[in-house]
Amino acid sequence: MAQNNRSITADTPLGDDQLVFYRMTGTESIGRLFEFEVELVRDLKLGSVKADQLLGKGMTVKLDLPNGGTRFFNGEIVQFKHIGLHSRFSCYRATLRPWLWYLTLNADCRIFQDKSVIDVIKAVLDNYAFADVLYKLDGEYKTLDYCVQYRESDFDFISRLMEHDGIFYYFEHQDGKHKLVITDSNKAFETQSGYRSIPYMPQGNIESRERDHIHEWLQENQVTAGKFELNDFDFETPSSDLTIKKHNPGGYSQSGQEVYDFPGKFSSSTVDSKLVDKRLEERQNAYSIKRGQGNALGLIPGMKFTLSDFYFDEENIEHVVVSASYIIQGDDSVSGMGGGGEIFQCSFDAIDAKQVFRSLRSTPKPSVSGSQTAIVVGPSGEEIWTDKYGRVKVQFHWDREGQDDENSSCWVRVSQPMAGKKWGWVSLPRIGQEVVVSFLEGDPDRPLITGRVYNDDQMPPYDLPSNKTQSGIKTRSSKEGTADNFNELRFEDKKGEEEVYIHAEKDLNCVIENNETRKIGLDKKDKGDQTIEIQNDRTVTLHDGNDKLKIETGNRNIEIDQGNYDLKVSTGNHSVKIDSGKSTIEAMQSIELKVGGSSIEITQAGITIKGTIIKVEASGTSEIKSPMTVVKGDGMLILQGGLTKIN
Repeated sequence: MAQNNRSITADTPLGDDQLVFYRMTGTESIGRLFEFEVELVRDLKLGSVKADQLLGKGMTVKLDLPNGGTRFFNGEIVQFKHIGLHSRFSCYRATLRPWLWYLTLNADCRIFQDKSVIDVIKAVLDNYAFADVLYKLDGEYKTLDYCVQYRESDFDFISRLMEHDGIFYYFEHQDGKHKLVITDSNKAFETQSGYRSIPYMPQGNIESRERDHIHEWLQENQVTAGKFELNDFDFETPSSDLTIKKHNPGGYSQSGQEVYDFPGKFSSSTVDSKLVDKRLEERQNAYSIKRGQGNALGLIPGMKFTLSDFYFDEENIEHVVVSASYIIQGDDSVSGMGGGGEIFQCSFDAIDAKQVFRSLRSTPKPSVSGSQTAIVVGPSGEEIWTDKYGRVKVQFHWDREGQDDENSSCWVRVSQPMAGKKWGWVSLPRIGQEVVVSFLEGDPDRPLITGRVYNDDQMPPYDLPSNKTQSGIKTRSSKEGTADNFNELRFEDKKGEEEVYIHAEKDLNCVIENNETRKIGLDKKDKGDQTIEIQNDRTVTLHDGNDKLKIETGNRNIEIDQGNYDLKVSTGNHSVKIDSGKSTIEAMQSIELKVGGSSIEITQAGITIKGTIIKVEASGTSEIKSPMTVVKGDGMLILQGGLTKIN
């Protein structure tokens, strides 16, 4: 059974006439994967067909055109079935899909940085040796700082990127292959040779039997939104208004309904008013759809044609085919199946060629449910890696391509307990620490660090559970600090052993703008150096207890630059005892010792001793010596001794 005398044939990997075309149904659309179901027959004498001989290989269905050309339907055989027996033929069905369909079979998690959407798409497709791509792009696309493929197939990933930016695709079929055409403009649409104009001929028209034509043409209109507004927030320019909007209502009632969406998935550096234009164009594609049927072989998605001879002249304009469904029947008599001749029927949708086409955003973006953890990373040799906003880089556990360095992620913002204008709390995650990462609205492109957790490599500073009553803050000196280099504020809440512990690895500086009040219940002990600077007054009150200052080795100096030094004991005694050494009291004007009416005054002029009774008693010898000595008693003078000598 040969195909060489047929106008519809199938080329399969098995070679000529091993499988003969019988019938095909299929659909293809702009921005969607095509699917063709091809039924084939095989003479029983040739034996059975092993599916592995066909799966993953290409097949081409060829239709001869009236003008002498050929239309091709090429695809990859992704499914092959034996569907029964008819007379002396075994019957099979092969499902053809584009090579792009293979990209639906995988799933991946990876990060793209500093690339435009086109760069990302190319990076994905370039991984496939069988990819055959033609780019027909009219727009310019800004660089994306961060773009994540998260638990989705390569196909879903690039599909949602294209849909978001108003990019779409279709396929050009050739003998033995098909090409993916990626575009963003109607300018990419071309006319099929011989089908620049296709006539309308109603069913029953005698001439229609001889010509490719359209026999049914219907117009469908519906109400769509007429306004679209997008907005977002950029923390780097928090006061910026990022609102973009488009107003393009139709000429009918209720055409001005508005769609408002937030977030628009852009920043102050990537905001583009064309994005909101594309959103409205996508919505308004549904306003006017032309639905037709015919036998014209040039009705191909992505191809332009001009309708002619329609009874409403305003319809005789240029259109673009956006989707098509086919029924193709081979010559049964030639295939030995009996029946009639060949049939080509096409049902299609088209739009006015002046109407901008946009694919519907039908591919959902993955959402991260809940939080994840990640490891803080940075350049080799660094312990803390941050920018002016206190952001850090992280390595996600699912990222197979990251190298645990400063390029593993975008800068990720860190939540702090307080964040004010030049005030608040700052505690930066350090390289190697495990952090908790949430995602704004579940968007994998918008990570936010919300916490930190310990793990077996990063254990708590206090041994647990033995120190379960301890809490506090303990830091580590950087760079190259060890466990012995830290600042710490620790609270011990164990009953009977309550403690607040403060440790400064080097200096402790306290600034008190007004007063400081301290109440000490028992003892106070200080080790090391202490410097206290008070700008105003200092008052220390001990309500019940003692104040003791002990210097084991060293000196004590009290210096008053200006003012007085007063020591007052209201009740009790004052003692000064020097076990070894001497005591020196020196004054520029005078020194006075006074008890009641008695006193000893020392001035630069001399020493004056006053008292009701003055006694000078020496256990050995008492000597008074001066150039002149006056001993005077106003009443009585008594000189008495065991032996008195006057010289």
